[in-house]
Amino acid sequence: MEGAGKHYGILLALSLAIISGALPCCSSQTTRKFQFNIEWKKVTRLCTTKQLLTVNGEYPGPTIAVHEGDNVEIKVKNQIAQNTTLHWHGIRQLRTGWADGPAYVTQCPIRGGQSYTYKFTVTDQRGTLLWHAHYAWQRASVYGALIIYPRIPYPFSRPISAEIPIVFGEWWNGDPDEVEKRMMLTGAGPDSSNAYTMNGLPGPLYPCSNQGKPPVDLSSLKLHNLPAMEDNAFATKFSDKIKSLASPQYPCNVPQTIDKRVITTISLNLQDCPENKTCSGYKGKSFFASMNNQSFVRPSISILESYYKNLTTRSFSSDFPEKPPNSFDYTGGDPLTQNMNTEFGTKLIVVPYGTNVEIVLQDTSFLNLENHPIHVHGHNFFIVGSGSGNFNEAKDPKRYNLVDPPERNTVAVPGGGWAAIRIKADNPGVWFIHCHLEQHTSWGLATGFIVQNGQGPSQSMLPPPQDLPPC
Repeated sequence: MEGAGKHYGILLALSLAIISGALPCCSSQTTRKFQFNIEWKKVTRLCTTKQLLTVNGEYPGPTIAVHEGDNVEIKVKNQIAQNTTLHWHGIRQLRTGWADGPAYVTQCPIRGGQSYTYKFTVTDQRGTLLWHAHYAWQRASVYGALIIYPRIPYPFSRPISAEIPIVFGEWWNGDPDEVEKRMMLTGAGPDSSNAYTMNGLPGPLYPCSNQGKPPVDLSSLKLHNLPAMEDNAFATKFSDKIKSLASPQYPCNVPQTIDKRVITTISLNLQDCPENKTCSGYKGKSFFASMNNQSFVRPSISILESYYKNLTTRSFSSDFPEKPPNSFDYTGGDPLTQNMNTEFGTKLIVVPYGTNVEIVLQDTSFLNLENHPIHVHGHNFFIVGSGSGNFNEAKDPKRYNLVDPPERNTVAVPGGGWAAIRIKADNPGVWFIHCHLEQHTSWGLATGFIVQNGQGPSQSMLPPPQDLPPC
């Protein structure tokens, strides 16, 4: 089962504040414009020099700094031969799904030599997010921090003199796109990255890595107190302490009741090898992944465009199963005795505007018990519950936290367990839901949901921009 359960596509942005002087905290609404050129740059890491895909020749890419309430315009010029798209991870894109970025979900890619301007407004959001490419495995090097300054001053007793964005990533000595292509062609697991990075640097502990130091001095840290890499008990105890503020100024608007509950398995799969083909996955089969045994296939035309224009195509259907097709012991038993084949298609969930949706994400023991980071585009959600083993629909909702659950855009589904999230579907459009481990998305661990228009213009999608890339 080599390669089936390894973690690829680590990408996380945070901002380290150094307290001393002062930084501007707030601004009246304005339009902030950025120019992003997608281009190759010769970069050396681990004594390997290669052409690396970058934005403006920077690795990681430039930091986007805006204020809460700003209008943002980012003109992306694609100066390479391959297609590309960019995604603003965590930005809710209220009514502006055309600017969300996942290829063939909300837009067709920006072709070589072409440009597209992503336009959106930062509404009622603050903090440190990230942006990254959302085409193939380009986000291996095309990424950066996205900082939203609040309208009010920071709640610290001492002022801040500097902020240092820290972005965690990975480095491949080879070409990540070739890693994905070879993985999908052979059915095997992907090659491992050669290093984890902080702000694009692997640090001095890797072989042949004497260049660059970590962006901050980490020598006060007591490393012997850090948990083990797979200390699930520690991770669960820590994550359970994360709560919403639930204050008058920052209320916790978690839906108290639901209109729809979707229970979906999160699975790795083994697909029987087709005749006249050799597969290099476990037992001569091919690795795939699925939600409710549906392995997501991206169509050749943007789903959002097809939906908005009411095109009579078969690019997607609205019949994603709202419960697992078969009930079994999802996290126990011998998974290799199960039929682990999946079905392929582009099945979505469709809900009216304003629907309170609960999605229960159930891990399975197929191949590996995995902690899957499931990311939802277009909405924040509340993590109202989680647990180990199999979700019990009769008992587990009784112990949900409906007072101050954490509000997130990504949830870590416990390995061998489940997580329940609640969403107020109040953003019309088409929104991608997927595992943020890159190879799992490539294998099909994804779906999407359509939020229909509500009443009046304020509850309806904006029309597509004139420069939307054609399919």
